[in-house]
Amino acid sequence: MTNEGIRPATAADVPAVRAVTNAAYRPYIERIGVVPQPMEADHAADVAAGRVFVLGDPVVGLVVLEVSADHLLLDSIAVHPDAHGTGVGRRLLHFVDAHARALGLPEVRLYTNAKMWENQKIYPKYGYDVVERRVDGPYDRVHYRKRLLGGVSSVSR
Repeated sequence: MTNEGIRPATAADVPAVRAVTNAAYRPYIERIGVVPQPMEADHAADVAAGRVFVLGDPVVGLVVLEVSADHLLLDSIAVHPDAHGTGVGRRLLHFVDAHARALGLPEVRLYTNAKMWENQKIYPKYGYDVVERRVDGPYDRVHYRKRLLGGVSSVSR
């Protein structure tokens, strides 16, 4: 799996990061009853901190990552609805694994809203296990973890 075309976002990408994030998460507002947290993120600050990686020109997908001492947090993944079914999400998830391994981190963590049931079908296919379900303020979240073994994902290829 190639990481070709995935690059750190620059200040010039901030409008696209905002637009793709909003397009990806907007459909969930009515279902979950609140604005999804990624839509309220400070995209400029995340880009400036080197936390955002984008795919495409124009940008069609992105991940927001947070490095911790013992794991990589996939804070947000967004794929523009026009790019659904084209492999963008798969490429981004593989990039996250590769990035964690390059940083020497043993696992990737993420969470999704419990009412975003589509995600709960996707993440296990990529080797993520449910760790817990927890309410954080207005958000009912399912937390996942993916252990990376010996520099290779624990998912069979």
